[in-house]
Amino acid sequence: MTKQEIAKMIDHTLLKPATTSQIVALCNEAKQYGFASVCVNPCHVKTAAKELEGSDVKVCTVIGFPLGENTTRVKVFETKDAIKNGATEIDMVISQSLAKSNSWKKIQKEVAAVKKACGEVLLKVILETCNLTNKQIVSASKACVEAGAQFVKTSTGFGSGGATVEAVALMAETVHPYGLKVKASGGIHNYDEAVAMVENGADRIGASCGVKICE
Repeated sequence: MTKQEIAKMIDHTLLKPATTSQIVALCNEAKQYGFASVCVNPCHVKTAAKELEGSDVKVCTVIGFPLGENTTRVKVFETKDAIKNGATEIDMVISQSLAKSNSWKKIQKEVAAVKKACGEVLLKVILETCNLTNKQIVSASKACVEAGAQFVKTSTGFGSGGATVEAVALMAETVHPYGLKVKASGGIHNYDEAVAMVENGADRIGASCGVKICE
């Protein structure tokens, strides 16, 4: 797999506090390397949308980040506001409390509500796999299938662990038959790690080291 092919799968990510100039630089790098999207906090969506106007790079933002502990109503509002500001992809975090309680129907309902708010905008759902057992990863992934999401995503990058090839493979095995895709994110630092994720079923890579991966 070429670095150019990997680049097209990368969500170029900056989710720590950032200045406007840092967001502009992120967008310029995304255009230069041909990344799939930039992934920024909601407060930077307008800036990213302006900088990426006319390019093929998508504007991704995070909802309920990083713990997923907002109410569904707040997540829906966040989603609508982000789309209004120019977001073209949404990465939402499921409620970690509900996941730990195995409340999959409630998670399905939450994801479905956010998906409705997304309309045609792509929805990726962050499971935070480091907090879940393999059985819970499967159950959470199935809830996302039922809710109509387009992606399941491993991690926020702010948890106790990031993406693992084992979690990615398990998620891919669960959702690929239903047409959903998998985003691996968190702790992917170089080209070899990115390729390993893709070889185990990842369709998108979330990374703050996108430039390093491609160079």
